[in-house]
Amino acid sequence: MRSGAKAALAGGVFAVMVGGAGYGAYNVVNGVSGSGGSPEAGPAPVKTGPPTSGEVRETARKFLDAWAAGDARRAAGYTNDDAAASRALTGYREDAHVSKVRLTPKQAAGSHVPFAVSATVSYKGMSKRFTYDSRLTVVRGDDTTGRPLVDWSERVLHPSLEKGDTLVTGEAAAPPLKTVDRAGVALHKKDYPSLGPTLDALRTKYGEKAGGTPGVELYVQPADGGSEAVTRTLLTLREGNAGKLRTTLSAGLQKAAERAVLRHDESSVVALKPSTGEVLAVANNRKDAFNAAFLGTGAPGSTMKIVTAAMLIDKGVTKESGPAPCPATAVWQSQTFPNLKGMAPNESATFSESFARSCNTAFVKLIDEDGLTDASLTEVAQHNFGLGKGDWKVGVPSFGGSVPPSPGPDRAANAIGQGKVQMSPLGMASVTATAMTGSFRQPVIVPRSLDGRELASARGLPASTVAQLRRMMHRTAVSGTGARAMASLTGDIGAKTGSAERDGQAEADSWFTGYRGDVAAAAMTERGGHGGDAAGPIVADVLRAG
Repeated sequence: MRSGAKAALAGGVFAVMVGGAGYGAYNVVNGVSGSGGSPEAGPAPVKTGPPTSGEVRETARKFLDAWAAGDARRAAGYTNDDAAASRALTGYREDAHVSKVRLTPKQAAGSHVPFAVSATVSYKGMSKRFTYDSRLTVVRGDDTTGRPLVDWSERVLHPSLEKGDTLVTGEAAAPPLKTVDRAGVALHKKDYPSLGPTLDALRTKYGEKAGGTPGVELYVQPADGGSEAVTRTLLTLREGNAGKLRTTLSAGLQKAAERAVLRHDESSVVALKPSTGEVLAVANNRKDAFNAAFLGTGAPGSTMKIVTAAMLIDKGVTKESGPAPCPATAVWQSQTFPNLKGMAPNESATFSESFARSCNTAFVKLIDEDGLTDASLTEVAQHNFGLGKGDWKVGVPSFGGSVPPSPGPDRAANAIGQGKVQMSPLGMASVTATAMTGSFRQPVIVPRSLDGRELASARGLPASTVAQLRRMMHRTAVSGTGARAMASLTGDIGAKTGSAERDGQAEADSWFTGYRGDVAAAAMTERGGHGGDAAGPIVADVLRAG
């Protein structure tokens, strides 16, 4: 036996453990490792404080050893949620059909222990190696002993899992799908990695309609379940026959969007063709698989002032050249609203100027005019912009905004994109498309002709309102808060910035929407600060490519 190896006999099966102090690899034969034993019993002194390096190493060793042995109950006993861990680890073996597990811990970083997994997935005579990296964290247990325990989450099992997700091996939930862009260019995850969630959603909905037949796969079954749940393939044991689906996407613009969101973590962007409502690009730069570009539900900040401006113009409250004083603060029903730090007051400002500077107080003062109610903004959002009715049929799951009637201070907060208003980048790109064309065209990523689904409708905007909004958005892009981000763009351009505050978050979310020619785009960066700082350059990159 080579130096550094120790032999152990467990249940009559010989196993080899390589490395010192239990760190190295657990070679599993017939699903049994060489550790044996069970969690220590009996009273022990209560320990406090972070686990020591020795406790981290020993706890990780015991947990990984039990997992490799296929002993779900024993492995779960080394976690701080033994019920959930036991279910997941049992499912790993019985539902995902994973065996011959080899776990290789790597160098610990404090309480974190990364490790490599090499295993075999076997199903009805088919088998394939399954390898990936994961990580566990050791914490001090809150039981009466203060034992060091693995901090359990599904991501310990596999890093792509969210809470409640499970692994399943069997016939794929949907046939494979060859997805192409508007010109027939194939769209593969390896070439467009952030498009993955969208491609998965398209496969779930249209794989069978496109004429494909399912293969056999190891896949992630989302916690929400149901026939519309979007599964994610981790390993293919037998290929199915793929159908073909043409989308409205543009491969070139998609590539630009993928590059653009890499500017900042937790960023998302959507590009639309305003003349048709077709989605040209959708990209996310996130650690999880959430399609925030389509499904995000954040406050959009001052980008919402496009809708509010349309309301104020349509209701005859003001016009682009009308007065819209911008004091330092404004009070609405006992709540004080300030402007962004550093904005100088301007009591003689026009509505166009206050829009371009993104003056909160001007908008708060204007929503106090006669003829406006708590539901006025909701009515314009729904009937003119097609928002907030829950009837969008994009082709994949999406969120078309929420603008509820709001009494009290929230009426003013809604007007500046805070309060109860929620939006996704998709929704805000649609707002910009409606503002620049006057027509609401529900966004689509799959042509309606494919399945004949009924699209949402709204009446759009009067031509005079559109003309004023375009001029105000153009002013914002060339000399207002969007000018720095849009500086390198020429032609027919417009923009609106937004900074959205969230409770418990020190830095505001950065929002930006703009148009150039027949492309409208909107982006959001979590904790990105001012709209022109983070989200603005992302939108500008996409518009430049468009």
